[in-house]
Parts: sequence; structure tokens; C-alpha cells
Amino acid sequence: MLNAIRKKYPNAFIGWAVESPTHKLLDLHRGIDELILVPKGWMKKPSCWGELRRQLKQHRFDIAIDPQGITKSAALGWISGAKKRIGIRGRWGRELSPRLNNSLVETKASHLVDRSLELIVNLDLEQDSSVSASSGPMIKQPAVEFGLTVCEQSNVSLDLSLNRSKLGEYFALINPGGSWASKRWEIERYGAVASYLKRQRGMKSLIVWAGDQELEMAKTIHDFDPEASLIAPKTDLRELAVLCDRAAFFIGSDTGPMHLATAMGTPCIGLYGPTRPQDSGAYGPQNIAIQKWYQSGSCRKRRNADNDAMRDILAADVFTACDQMIGQLGLKSVAAA
Repeated sequence: MLNAIRKKYPNAFIGWAVESPTHKLLDLHRGIDELILVPKGWMKKPSCWGELRRQLKQHRFDIAIDPQGITKSAALGWISGAKKRIGIRGRWGRELSPRLNNSLVETKASHLVDRSLELIVNLDLEQDSSVSASSGPMIKQPAVEFGLTVCEQSNVSLDLSLNRSKLGEYFALINPGGSWASKRWEIERYGAVASYLKRQRGMKSLIVWAGDQELEMAKTIHDFDPEASLIAPKTDLRELAVLCDRAAFFIGSDTGPMHLATAMGTPCIGLYGPTRPQDSGAYGPQNIAIQKWYQSGSCRKRRNADNDAMRDILAADVFTACDQMIGQLGLKSVAAA
């Protein structure tokens, strides 16, 4: 959305309201004029409302866009004072967002990326503000461009903490974590995948993690076959973006790191249970999705479910996907003893 708006309206002032630590991914993006840092849990902290309102209103925004479609995101547009607040009508416009937004779009696409872009089709800043367009007044068919860049400082810090020679010419990035327990795959199977890549395809894996629980997961994967993988050092989001950019491909479930890999242009092997790849999977035809069945229900029900659907994905299914990805990328394969 950001890139499409910036391309069409190069002189527009574009702000992005974002929570920490996600802002670290965005502060290097050349399309953003102002990052507005939103305190975590701000809606439950009335003491934050006045300052946040002041921050937003000082920019005199003409338009607010809410691609998230929940109360928290729509409320930011409402308190910003923007006269036009674009949001979602229908299934994806949840909670109080349809009431707080006043220009509702009935999105038709399945995937979140395409649905988000539908919100800005026919966006006309020439009519709603004094901003001029580069050619023609409205956005018609926005292209999918993420435009994230590698932080050079993070690049250097990773070189100091990570021995590239031990990873080889190319490597797979494994992320075993997931914000929902129902999205997590069996840890030992990740170990089997890392071992397969090393023993059968001559490729090592790097395991990324966040927090003590995921570090224990990473150790379990590594211990399955210590010669097959390395555990990544502790990383922030900028450093994780660097690792995603360096990896040949990514293996993991429907999580933030997978979408970060996609944004960095790295193809993904995605494992899906309580979410559907056509709705929120890694975006684009270069990715491979594995789903045996969809664990349906409300968002709350799926979040709190057991990982039954994930457990039905076998290690052999991922071996096959790895072979397909290696062939698709034209990588050299050297079987190890």
C-alpha cells in the first residue's frame, strides 16, 4: 500500500502509526515521511490517549487507511482527525472498525496483501487534498512491491557474530516458533528436515528464534543432528531481515518471520494448519504451501486449538517441498556422507 501510494503521489506526506518493535523494520523505508510510534496496549492506557491524539492531529491528515480492520487500528484513524477514514466492509471488517471508519470498501480478494491493495484502488488524493498525482488522478492496478532494505549496520553486526563459512554457499532458514501454539509444527520434525537437507542435499540450516521458549526449540532441532544446523545468535528485527535476505529459502509456519522473508524476496516453504495460505500465507507463486486440512473456526477458537492440523504434516512432506524448492531455485546439490 505504501509503495503504491508513494509511486502514484510522490509529493504526498505519508505517516505510518506503528507499535514497537516493528518500527525498526520501517524506519529505513524511503517511502515513509513520519513514523508515529504507538505505545503497546495504548487502548487500555487512557493516559496515552491525549499525547497520541496530539501527535496524530498535528500532521493534519486528510485520509486514514485501516487495512487491519479491527477496533485498535480504526481508532487511530478516528483520533487522528482525518475526515476520510478508509476501512473494510464485510467479513474482514471486524469489531468496531466499520463504525469508526466512514469510507468502507467491500474487498473481494482472498489474500491479505491483495485485500489491502483493494482499499486504495480509486484513491484520489487530488480530490481529497491538494496533492497532485504523477499521472492520472487515481490508483488503478497497484503492483505488489514491499521495498524493505537491509540495514548495513545489522549486516556488519551479523558478520561479527555469525561464521558464514560454517553455513556454506547457501543455507535454509528455519523458524520453529509461532504466536499461536496451534501454528507450531513438531520440533523433532524440523530436526529431521535439517538433517535431510544436510545429508541428502548438502545444505545446512540456520535456526532463528525469539525468547527463551524458542531458543529451547532451536536447541532441540540442532541436537537432532548437530552437523546439520547452526543456531542463530539473538537477533532484532533488522538482523532477522538480513538473515532472511541471505537465506536461499525459508521454512516455517504462518508467522511474522515468514512474511518478513517474503518481503525480503526470499521464497518460503510454509506449513499451515489453523490458517489458510490463500488468505495469509507467504505471498507469490515462488512459495510452496503445505496444508493437509484447515483447522477452521473463529479466530479465538483457532488460536486456542491444539496443533492437530499441523501434526498431520509429515517430515516427508517437507522433504519433498525442499527438493522442489532446490530444483526451482537451480541450487547445486551435493549429498554429504
